[in-house]
Amino acid sequence: MRFIHAADIHLDSPLKGLGFYEDMPVDIVRGASRAAFARLVDEALELEVDFMVIAGDLYDGDWKDHNTGIYFARQMGRLRNGGIPVYVLHGNHDAQSVMTSRLVLPENVHVFKANRPTTFVLEKHNVALHGRSFPQASVTENMAAGYPAPLPGHFNIGVLHTALEGNSQHANYAPCSLQQLHASGYQYWALGHVHEYQVYPGPVPVVFPGNLQGRHIREQGPRGAVLVTCDDHAVQSIERLEVDVLRWRELRLDISYCEDLKAVLANVRSGLEDVLAEQTADKPCVLRLVLEGESGLHGELVGQQPQLRADVVATMAALADGRMWLEKLRLQVRPPHRAPATVEHDELARLLADAVADSGFQDEILQGLQGLRDRAPYELADEPVFEALRQNEIQDILQDAAAAVLDRLAREG
Repeated sequence: MRFIHAADIHLDSPLKGLGFYEDMPVDIVRGASRAAFARLVDEALELEVDFMVIAGDLYDGDWKDHNTGIYFARQMGRLRNGGIPVYVLHGNHDAQSVMTSRLVLPENVHVFKANRPTTFVLEKHNVALHGRSFPQASVTENMAAGYPAPLPGHFNIGVLHTALEGNSQHANYAPCSLQQLHASGYQYWALGHVHEYQVYPGPVPVVFPGNLQGRHIREQGPRGAVLVTCDDHAVQSIERLEVDVLRWRELRLDISYCEDLKAVLANVRSGLEDVLAEQTADKPCVLRLVLEGESGLHGELVGQQPQLRADVVATMAALADGRMWLEKLRLQVRPPHRAPATVEHDELARLLADAVADSGFQDEILQGLQGLRDRAPYELADEPVFEALRQNEIQDILQDAAAAVLDRLAREG
């Protein structure tokens, strides 16, 4: 017997802020969740699995129109024609109280109730699936504690949307312990909510398949579902099915030894070539480039950042032929202990250094920028400048500004 366990599909996720970044393939990224889901259905049909389990967050939230539901119904129709039933549990993003729109789904789709645990039995395979959908977005009770005892003589699967206890990177919804799941008497736990792939060792496999498609830079690397092969008594194997259609990646390059911008761009080109060599042809990459290290080019890089970004994008375009796009260029370069300055600018450099180190001046700037910080749009939320402002740390911002001023004056004579 084989089944697919998927979770956190987030169909038609709005992906806020994409339009802010130049050169991003917005339409491709926005359609990635659908394309990945279609690939998952393709895999299910090709592998002729016995059933599919979706452990929460099929949808990213309430639909803006019925197109999302119609798309899902179409894909479920493909599985129905292939004789594959699907068991859907709703999580925090598509909880009962969140979804105001609904459509009639094909008869092969079975949804776990939200008011109590539900058990679906597949007599043909002696399988019992136990689960409970979220009644509302925020569920802080231990839902697993109310799941029924295992059905004797059956392969019991627990379907649960949870962060497990102690997972600080995700909201603590439906908390439970790994020990509790291992002691349940079930043969497999199909979890959702945590977006990273994780298989917990123990007497019973407890598995997060991760989300189906990375949606931003914090979701890097392969994404997909899992294929579970089992007999009447135990799991025999768990294999990843990588169905994502594009990937996010961060490339960090140390430019400490670069003597000029030409050398920096040569270093960037080499790094991009390495990324492309590792990349599969059917999975284009959205890349964040971070330049770091200690360099006398600090002021020049800050002062010419728009030109630098354009050069990086042009290099990508020439090398990647549409297989790579730049999400952001970040400069985390530190100036040397004493930034180089021409003789005529030594006095200005000293004054700027004194200003950067003046705590009273820092406080004045912070107060002046408070309104800008509070009104910053979503797409700027994780920019280093706004992160620094939220933490009331402005010295690095002032240091970059001072370096840019000195570079501008030096270049203009």
